Amino acid sequence: MDRNQAIGFGLIALLLLAYSFFFAGTDEKAATRQATEQVAKVEQLQNTPAVENDSLAQAQKAASMGSFATAATGTASTSTLENSNIRITFNTKGGQVEEVLLKNYKTYQGEPLILFDKESNKTDVAFTTNDGKTIKLSDLYFTPSEIKKGTDKDVSTQVIVFRANVGNGQYIDQIYTLYDETFQLGYKLGFEGLEGQINGKNLTYTWTDHIKQLERDMKHNRSKTTINFATVEDGYDHLSISEDKEEMAVEEPVKWIANKQNFFTAGIIAENSFTGAKLASETNPADSTIVKTLASQALIPAQDALNGKAEFMYYFGPNEYKILKNIGNDFQKNLDLGWGIFSWVNKWLIIPAFDFLENYIGNYGIIIILLVLYIKTLLFPLTYKSFYSMAKMKVLKPEIDAIKERNDGDMQKTQMETMKLYNEMGVNPLSGCIPMLLQMPILFAMFNFFPNSIELRQEPFLWAADLSTYDVFAKLPFTIPFYGDHVSMFTLLMTASTILYTWSNNQMNAQMQGAMKFYSYLMPVIFMFVLNSFPAGLSFYYFVSNMVTFGQQAIIRKFVDEGKVRAKLEDNKEKRKEKKKTGGPSFTERMQEAMRAASEKEQQKKNKGAKK
Repeated sequence: MDRNQAIGFGLIALLLLAYSFFFAGTDEKAATRQATEQVAKVEQLQNTPAVENDSLAQAQKAASMGSFATAATGTASTSTLENSNIRITFNTKGGQVEEVLLKNYKTYQGEPLILFDKESNKTDVAFTTNDGKTIKLSDLYFTPSEIKKGTDKDVSTQVIVFRANVGNGQYIDQIYTLYDETFQLGYKLGFEGLEGQINGKNLTYTWTDHIKQLERDMKHNRSKTTINFATVEDGYDHLSISEDKEEMAVEEPVKWIANKQNFFTAGIIAENSFTGAKLASETNPADSTIVKTLASQALIPAQDALNGKAEFMYYFGPNEYKILKNIGNDFQKNLDLGWGIFSWVNKWLIIPAFDFLENYIGNYGIIIILLVLYIKTLLFPLTYKSFYSMAKMKVLKPEIDAIKERNDGDMQKTQMETMKLYNEMGVNPLSGCIPMLLQMPILFAMFNFFPNSIELRQEPFLWAADLSTYDVFAKLPFTIPFYGDHVSMFTLLMTASTILYTWSNNQMNAQMQGAMKFYSYLMPVIFMFVLNSFPAGLSFYYFVSNMVTFGQQAIIRKFVDEGKVRAKLEDNKEKRKEKKKTGGPSFTERMQEAMRAASEKEQQKKNKGAKK
């Protein structure tokens, strides 16, 4: 290394030392300042209000919604419509119903009855745009109008319009009309100027309802909760009430869909029709707070929305026949009155009488007693005929006992001789049964009327706190299979009176012997197990009915003289003898003779076989 190189390296070393001495502090301060600024930025981000994050999310959402982005940002608020029966709350985010309160009803716990709320219910409408985006009304913000009052077919109304502006004169309207003193809410969906943006033939309407427990008996609630619907062509239908998962695809026009519970229904009725629907019902036995989950997916014709014809009617209310029948389209079938003749008995005989009594009497226990008297009065001719027939059988009991003793266990011969005796005396052994059979439709109609009668809901009588469910006279510390963990006093009274009534009839009926007699006493005991968890009103009705029947029979006995009955039978016997002399044997007698001959021939074959 020469001298010049050595001097150069020395100068470079001095410069490096000088730089490190004078500028090292500045770099540390700069580094410290940069780190402080970064921490401040982090803290600022951490302290930014959540609403800014929401705004960012809204902006991102809007960007994904194409031409509908204008309506995808906003602030949610609520609006309310109400009349004397219901209060309905709407949310501007989605423009859909958020809550429905039934003003005149309470839950079994005495709380306000909210039939529809945002936690357990959700409705929505979705459609596809021409650029492949799926738009849901629940993602759009609607501006509510002022509430306007008016009239529709002489009914006072309140109308509110929710509008989502898309831009360029395009918008989506949801118009709600609440009718005064009803449980009905009109709903109209309109798309203005959106003809070129909607892809596909249908919009998709969805409704998911996690049914909350409104009544005390969860098991009974679940057995009465399902989706009912009606098609345009075939009318009323429903999903099974089974607790298993039920699904159904309806591939034809649908008129209405309803989430039906024991005493209340929330449903939607189309002015025209839905194109089709998918329905599902599911029960989670482990969840004691949710009765069932009901889900509906219905198709709304897109042209109806574009042409202002997508009109519907919501119903949020009780399952009361006189209210439901005015809606039309078989909507009254959400109240289960039974099938066939039982339904007709309830509609034309029981309900009119019950409604009439309800107008004048406020105690429903008294109404049930008067209802029994009304029905028993109508049936009195049949009761009298049945009792008179049993009186005939009782008069002939000594002869029948003699026939049994004479034939010593030969059932076929005993039966033939008994029938011969009846024929001679002019007695029809079925004449006592026919009047009883004619009363059966009313008896079984009550099995549908009382469990579904909302009029009895939460109405007390004597020790029963609620006639629409079972009365708990005593609570058991254990559960008896098929019976339950409680004692229903009305059911016990019904059972005791039925057994007493059966015993009284058996004293009159000579044919009731052996196994038939045993089963006649067994049936009331079986019904005690079945009806222990049925409504107290039903058991009380049957108890009062039995007691009134006893009274009727006591009165009839005073007018039915068994001596006169015997004389009448002897007179019949003589008349038949005279007729037989002049006209020969009757058809019944010829049949009896043929049966006797066949029996003797069969006996001869048996005797020959025994000799061999």
